[in-house]
Amino acid sequence: MHIQDSHWSTASAIAPGGGAMGGAMGSTMSAAGNGRDASRSAPLRVDAQRNLEHVLRAAREVFGELGYGAPMEDVARRARVGVGTVYRRFPSKDVLVRRIAEEETSRLTDQARAALGQEDEPWSALSRFLRTSVASGAGRLLPPQVLRVGVADEVSDGYDGARVPQQRTTPGSGELRLVPEEDPMVSADDAGAAALLEVVGQLVDRARAAGELRTDVSVSDVLLVIATAAPSLPDAAQQAAASARLLDILLEGLRSRPV
Repeated sequence: MHIQDSHWSTASAIAPGGGAMGGAMGSTMSAAGNGRDASRSAPLRVDAQRNLEHVLRAAREVFGELGYGAPMEDVARRARVGVGTVYRRFPSKDVLVRRIAEEETSRLTDQARAALGQEDEPWSALSRFLRTSVASGAGRLLPPQVLRVGVADEVSDGYDGARVPQQRTTPGSGELRLVPEEDPMVSADDAGAAALLEVVGQLVDRARAAGELRTDVSVSDVLLVIATAAPSLPDAAQQAAASARLLDILLEGLRSRPV
């Protein structure tokens, strides 16, 4: 698994070094918004509904394997439909990318809320979220506005850690950090990403307060675990085994140790 932020440049809300989705993506979405809404709500014929499901399934697979830079032709080929069929449902690649990213972000948020609500023990809740998220493969499709990391060379004066509870950065330390919510690169359309960050922040806070999570572990670290613990291998059994083994190692790295 490799993080696909470099492939998001034409479709990303926030790719490192890229622009805000409110620009190019926003204009695309406003022009094609009716098409996206129709793809979700308008009643479809049986064959059209089947084609839509095939396209969405193929898009998850292709983008999960190759990143969001994969061409629409690859999606159409995997779905066994013509590329024109894909464009009839999704007027631009940006629309399809956003649809997949939104669904995967929502899935992760649901998994985090389930772990938070159904596990009494803080560490059990965090580890359950990580295991279910990695097993679902959603980490391969995390959009950059969720997995927004960089080297913390400087700490912004306006950053108080509100977006990522107790997020710590040390100048020159090379520590990974999430971009603060007030960053101008963050689009107003990122409600789904904000919801995910909020609930994962609660899982992190609980585990840290219980003394079960290393004090230097942040939300960005947890999301990086999800993104990197789901390698894409040609053999499904090998992939599952590799993911489970890698996650066990990463979980041990997250746990606090008695001094």
